[in-house]
Amino acid sequence: MAFEIKNPGLATTVQDQGRTGYYNVGIPQSGSMDQYSAELGNGLVGNRPGDAVLECTYLGPVLVTDAEAVIAITGAPVEVKVNGEAKPQWTRLHLAAGDELSFGVIQGGTRYYIAVQGGIDVPEVLGSRSTYTLGGIGGLNGRKLEAGDLVPVGSARGDLPSVETLPESFRPSFAKEQSVRIVLGLYDHRLTDAGKDNLLNGEWKVTPVADRMGLRYSGPGVEWKEREQPFGAGSDPSNIVDAGYAVGSIQIPGGTQPIILHRDAVSGGGYAMVATVISADMDLVARAAPGTVTTFVAVSQDEAIVARKDRAEQKSKAWESLGAKP
Repeated sequence: MAFEIKNPGLATTVQDQGRTGYYNVGIPQSGSMDQYSAELGNGLVGNRPGDAVLECTYLGPVLVTDAEAVIAITGAPVEVKVNGEAKPQWTRLHLAAGDELSFGVIQGGTRYYIAVQGGIDVPEVLGSRSTYTLGGIGGLNGRKLEAGDLVPVGSARGDLPSVETLPESFRPSFAKEQSVRIVLGLYDHRLTDAGKDNLLNGEWKVTPVADRMGLRYSGPGVEWKEREQPFGAGSDPSNIVDAGYAVGSIQIPGGTQPIILHRDAVSGGGYAMVATVISADMDLVARAAPGTVTTFVAVSQDEAIVARKDRAEQKSKAWESLGAKP
């Protein structure tokens, strides 16, 4: 079976858990920005966590299915319509051949997900079906969807889970305020005390300059220590000669607007990383819409590891609530 794309929306792409093992040669992991929402969508329709879904940004697609399909819409709150009739999110929906799926205005956050029983069945590239548009690999021809595309869907692998709707207690929030946990370093020593204080105690807002590569924030700015730039570094006070970037790294070019590198970010360059968002909070960052007020909270590496374990346990309990196993 396949979905026919009548209208692609703003930026709809195929994503899964991402491709790993190639960051050292400049190929980012890609994958769903909000992994939790995408994976629980898969749980609702009887898929494995890593099966491919459609990631919709702000304005979703209009698509028609050519056969019976079982879907779930998760992620940011948005009006879901089947043949013009409103349908709920975070629950299993059954489509008949010829049914049209469309979306209204997003009501918070930035991205929502279409999971379908059997998964989106495009070819794997370097072990993943995820779309990396800058590199033109993965997904459907390495790009976002276009009108007229036929998106193939795989075959169901087993029975549907016993529960049709994810309980409210396991659904993520899309609040206008966030506290994002970070581990300081590798270059936080380059900030003055006042600069570090601004980073950790100031309020920062997500700007409209936010995409799959990274999110830019406005706020009080930071102050860099004066120094003579080493040979090979640029003139910006945050420039270094070069270094690899961890996923979630925070850069502050010019000391003005922090940038959190996300799933399609480059793997290295000449800006100092003053901190890194912990892995457990990367989904939280992905849910932030422009204007979201954010505070950065410094934690230790040990605390970050505990948070990662807690997140995994929460996800496991969410799957159990559906009568399914991840």
